[in-house]
Amino acid sequence: MKVASFNQKLQDWITQQWVIFFGTKINANDYKWLLGPFGKINGIGLKFIEQLSENEQLIIDDAQTNKGLLQSINQLELTSIELNKLSKNVIDFYENTSNYNFELKVKWNPIFKIFGVLLKVLFSNRIEQLNIPMKNTIDSKTLKSKIIYLLNEDSNTLKRIIWLRKFKQSGQVVYSGVYETCLIPNGQKCIKAIFPLPNGSATVILTPTVGENGELILNSSGNKIGDSGFYFLLKDARGNLWTKFIRSFKDKLVVSSENGKLKALQTLTMWNLRVLQFSYTIHANN
Repeated sequence: MKVASFNQKLQDWITQQWVIFFGTKINANDYKWLLGPFGKINGIGLKFIEQLSENEQLIIDDAQTNKGLLQSINQLELTSIELNKLSKNVIDFYENTSNYNFELKVKWNPIFKIFGVLLKVLFSNRIEQLNIPMKNTIDSKTLKSKIIYLLNEDSNTLKRIIWLRKFKQSGQVVYSGVYETCLIPNGQKCIKAIFPLPNGSATVILTPTVGENGELILNSSGNKIGDSGFYFLLKDARGNLWTKFIRSFKDKLVVSSENGKLKALQTLTMWNLRVLQFSYTIHANN
């Protein structure tokens, strides 16, 4: 019988059962490009980082200087034309993300706001993950951004990169995600953002391109499993792996530099309708 683990909250079980019912059973060996760490049932947030380091026998390095989401922009395997066009400020941001801080403004589409409220009430507050502000912020709320490296105990080499974002005032976790690159089946190198959930993850695979003004454009606009896009993944009660590709959900992030000032615009859409938009103002730490 194909069922999710019963040893968890009812709302988590129902969500996972939906993924099993409408999703696809996968083999770990054939989907290495998609897989990543899963969360446990007792919360995500900071607990996940500690659990992951313990499970994979890794050392937590949270010193906050010169740590990036990418060790090198070359990991994206851009063409030489794209690489020469890409803003040097954008490159520095991705290679030294810990040297920057953020201000965030959120703009919801009223049609979808009720779904955001339900997400927050049923899941986000409890598991400390995907805590999207519900108010369309006028005064920017400053984010506390932290890049955490998980290192191999023996060789001291980098194994995992975690980007933890919290609101400074409340300490509330907004996102806790594992970031890495992957090679999807068509041979395209992408950025993979893994947001752990109980017994699974929400994983976004983003295809990089460079715009006319040197901006980095990351897009999850695929149409099927194997493309860039948004995936739910989980492990069922028998240890089988499942995924559900959410074709209707798209994520586009544009990171740009104008007159030496960095900014980012992230737009989430569903059924070609804007769900919400994040506007980031990015400052170098003093």
